[in-house]
Amino acid sequence: MTTMRTEHQNPRLTELTDAIRECVRAGRSQAHTADLVRDALRPFLDVPGLLREDQRVGDPEHYLQHVLHVEPDASFSVVALVWLPGQQTPIHDHVAWCVTGVYQGTESEQHYQLRQSPAGDYLVPAGLVTNQRGQSCGFAPPGDIHLVRNCGTETAISLHVYGADIGRLGTSVRRVYELPVHSEPGSA
Repeated sequence: MTTMRTEHQNPRLTELTDAIRECVRAGRSQAHTADLVRDALRPFLDVPGLLREDQRVGDPEHYLQHVLHVEPDASFSVVALVWLPGQQTPIHDHVAWCVTGVYQGTESEQHYQLRQSPAGDYLVPAGLVTNQRGQSCGFAPPGDIHLVRNCGTETAISLHVYGADIGRLGTSVRRVYELPVHSEPGSA
């Protein structure tokens, strides 16, 4: 992943960050905050012109992150991720709550559960969600191990809101999981 810092003054983006700020101030837990932000993000997922043309361009090597806003008190950041067909993240979890919404295209999100055994830790698939344009989801650690992929045939763009200072951290990823993946009876 490459990060581009592309903050700009856009009235609709300002409206979005104002709505997120209210949610963050009202949230009591990471999970509650993620739920509030998810609902606040949804109406902006079909706003034309929310992103400039240069914020809609991908990279042929890996998905590209455009930092759109970092709250001055570091309580949240808004980024646009641009994914060309087939691009994906590694299996990972996050340092804080996260909300995503699909602005263009289709993304799939494979969730995992961490299991332990005497032979070593491993991951078990725990559900696959496909999100179309206009759909949003949110989660908070712990238990947020997942992989995100552009599963469509066109460029996908998603808006991500993280409860962290992405301008300083560069990413919200806490850990990348390079463990074996095993199926268990009853897992999706």
